[in-house]
Amino acid sequence: MARGDLTIGGPPLKVVAGVPYPPQNMKSELLMTGVLQGKTVIVTGAGGGIGRAASVVLAKAGANVVVSDVVEESGVATLQEIKAGAGTGMFVKADLSAEHEVSVLVDRAVAAYGRLDGAFNNAGLEQCALPLHELTTAQWERALRVDLTSVFWCIKYQVLAMMKSGGGAIVNTASSLGQVAIQNASEYIAAKHGVIGLTRAAGAEYGSRGIRVNAVLPGIIRTPMIARLTEDARFAAFFEKLKDRHPIGRFGEPSEIGEAVKWLLSDAASFMNGAAVACDGGYLSI
Repeated sequence: MARGDLTIGGPPLKVVAGVPYPPQNMKSELLMTGVLQGKTVIVTGAGGGIGRAASVVLAKAGANVVVSDVVEESGVATLQEIKAGAGTGMFVKADLSAEHEVSVLVDRAVAAYGRLDGAFNNAGLEQCALPLHELTTAQWERALRVDLTSVFWCIKYQVLAMMKSGGGAIVNTASSLGQVAIQNASEYIAAKHGVIGLTRAAGAEYGSRGIRVNAVLPGIIRTPMIARLTEDARFAAFFEKLKDRHPIGRFGEPSEIGEAVKWLLSDAASFMNGAAVACDGGYLSI
């Protein structure tokens, strides 16, 4: 029988070429919610969008989530959502453009939970929406400081903590624009290309010490940041055209990035290191 139904202690499974599909071990992984049970994970830029959605996903997977954002009200709202779902976490206000505040963030996470197991370095700025020749040096330097230098500081202090407790996993938010380019976003594109390079370098340095470092490359995700850009006359038509660049036929949801981050932080991704993982509905494939 090439195809059919098979029941093994549960609902029927499809049989393809004599093999149950999905495989039983895959089915168990899909149903398992506690893949990060008891692990302590920092999420930066957690006050909204991808950061908030990822924080909730990680908490549902059993993690102690250290929610961090520069805007206290937004970060606290994320923490409340976590607790409403019976998750565990705390909020630490931090401006990641200041190295000292990054160090304090990591110290507070370790002080609260005893160790640091994972981090999702997600904080960043939206694009200035200007051609390169109109960018000021101040705009350029701020973009690089928040979108790239802060990731360097995060990795620096996170690996220091992780090396004390035997290892961990780090995921950095890059972008599909970390591999390609568009007009009027040179400061953002330069920073995100840098995040991918930094991720690979850190993975090469710390993999042997039990610390995996990977990046996610979101395509267009329906976050508040993207909503503001799509309402901008300079970008609205461009974003409409972008839907055609996503073979999946739509923009992504923040929680879909959160699920990818959850996997990369989990032991299920134990051989993933130094990777730039596109979560873009196929944007980079065409």
